[in-house]
Amino acid sequence: MTLMPRQGDRHADRVFDVVRRGFHEEGNDLVTRSWSRCVNQYQLDPGRAREPAVITAAALQTRRDRQADVIECARYEMTTLYQQLADAESAVVLTDTDGVIVHMVSSPEFAAEVEPMGLHAGGVWGEAEAGTNGMGTCLAAAHPISVRREEHFFSQFTQLTCSAVPVFDPTGEIIAVLDVTSRSSLMQQHVLVLLGMTSRMIENRLIDKRFSNAHPMHFHSRPEFVYTLHEGKLAVGDDGRILAANRSALFQLGMQSMDEIRSQRIDDLFQTSLEDILQRSLSSSFHPVVAYRAKAALRFFAVARRPASDAAAPSRARLVSTGTAVGAGALGEAGAEGSRPRNAPSIRTFKDARLVAHLDTARRVVARSTPVLLCGETGSGKEVFARAIHETSPHADGAFVAVNCASLPETLIESELFGYKAGAFTGAQRSGRRGKILQADGGTLFLDEIADMPLDLQARLLRVLDERQVTPLGTEETHPVDFQLVSASHRHLPSLVRDGRFREDLYYRLAGIELDLPPLRDRSDKRELIQAILADEGGSACRLGDEAERLLMAHPWPGNLRQLRHVLRSAAALADGKTITREHLPSLAPRPAPSAAHAPAALPAAAEAVAAGASDADAAPAIKLNPIQANERQVLLQMLEQHRWNVSNVAKALDVSRNTLYRKLHKLHIEISPAD
Repeated sequence: MTLMPRQGDRHADRVFDVVRRGFHEEGNDLVTRSWSRCVNQYQLDPGRAREPAVITAAALQTRRDRQADVIECARYEMTTLYQQLADAESAVVLTDTDGVIVHMVSSPEFAAEVEPMGLHAGGVWGEAEAGTNGMGTCLAAAHPISVRREEHFFSQFTQLTCSAVPVFDPTGEIIAVLDVTSRSSLMQQHVLVLLGMTSRMIENRLIDKRFSNAHPMHFHSRPEFVYTLHEGKLAVGDDGRILAANRSALFQLGMQSMDEIRSQRIDDLFQTSLEDILQRSLSSSFHPVVAYRAKAALRFFAVARRPASDAAAPSRARLVSTGTAVGAGALGEAGAEGSRPRNAPSIRTFKDARLVAHLDTARRVVARSTPVLLCGETGSGKEVFARAIHETSPHADGAFVAVNCASLPETLIESELFGYKAGAFTGAQRSGRRGKILQADGGTLFLDEIADMPLDLQARLLRVLDERQVTPLGTEETHPVDFQLVSASHRHLPSLVRDGRFREDLYYRLAGIELDLPPLRDRSDKRELIQAILADEGGSACRLGDEAERLLMAHPWPGNLRQLRHVLRSAAALADGKTITREHLPSLAPRPAPSAAHAPAALPAAAEAVAAGASDADAAPAIKLNPIQANERQVLLQMLEQHRWNVSNVAKALDVSRNTLYRKLHKLHIEISPAD
């Protein structure tokens, strides 16, 4: 189908009539003001077809070289946006500040159809050349705009609809325009929203690329929005000065432009220093920590990291307090490999020998794209360790995408992993969804609790790992993917393979190398971990009494690091700035012998696993658990986590008495206080 001008004379008469009526420019909308510029300033005739303006191939290459980092940051996001639109008769277009198209994503058919109109790389779409249109008018107005069909100035473009938004560089200046052009005659509000989101992703990527030697800082007034598109983002120099900020950062800090923030330091904006926020971020495993606005009672949640350029050097890898690891440099106390790099922030390292060796092993094998399987008890820091692997891998510049296979309903795992096309199934998003595997392209895919993945999906995952391409639901299109795979499970996968509950071929595909993370009770750096987490939860002024420290060191910690953090958080709250004593650790106090007076006469089937074997023989717990008991122990630990270690609530959920539950916990070596 060929795009032809229609009703050219009537359209031109309407344009001239609107302009002749003498609208005051401040009272007109963006389109009518553009028409006025086209007639009065550019001397254009809306009824006269114009040859499309196109620059030479050499001039286009020069512009592309000048915009190379912008195009690199935009290329992937433009492809993603085109897939979200799911409209074969559309194009996603990027222009420079002169309106010259430097990159375009479209179907071959639509691209061939609009090429004669100048809608291709090298085409010039500034207002002075192409009249009122999405790209040119967005540049002229410095504002998002939709130009629908007859709103175009020239009749030859009135079968197209253009929606465009500006893209800003880290200095706050417009550096490009992102546009979607299609045949649609509908309102384009949803397209403008998608364009706005995409432009912000491009801007964030551009900050990362241009300031790779700076410390990235992410923040928001709500912790769940950190690491999302809504977060504020800063690039901070080694001296604490702000080098760049995204639009969300300016908005949250109440600033209008980069000029207001560029000369300031971190401690001018927040009640913290760069070194402090880096240390606390490391200690919290890069979960958001509190940072108050300077000279105001505003609370933010923030995370700061070392520069991306540092992460590329394997010798700069570090061990994080919550179970993540240190690179080869932390193997010893000193030496060239272990010395802190110049201008790097002072950080705390922890030296559990097994974790240090494991990360060093992982670093070497992921350099050859070998899959890594992490094993360890619940709460032992598998995801944090996986992030450390990611940061020392060749894929460190890409995304770290985590999927908890146990937390997703079985019916949603497939769509979450592989994505789907718009309308693939009832309840699907209109725009479709990119799956986690596609999101991890160029980065690391972390599959937590992989043992809980259904068998039929295990087969699909195996195929993706073998072919390195993914096919979203509802489509036959395949997309090549390249990612580092890290998996984790607290269950013994070889046993599941023997029982027929896990595919043997997938197990060998996942376990390129298998690393067993030690539980907290066996870690040699336990004292340092306790101090670091306490400082994170209670501040640097929070102190441990000698008896409290001995109690913490002697506890077996069945819930590992997660349980330790909960206990220390409660202790810091109870101590309220005073030294933490034994009284502030009620869950670790010695327990009285449980009474069997309230044991129920009968229990429902769901609680049989708890009640079974709860007899006087429990007073002498077995040193080693059999497979059934190990499974019972894991189920109870999961329920305790779900109910925040409230034994009363767990007992209610199982419909058993607390005494019965306590006896079972004791037999399964789950340490907990009977006082809720």
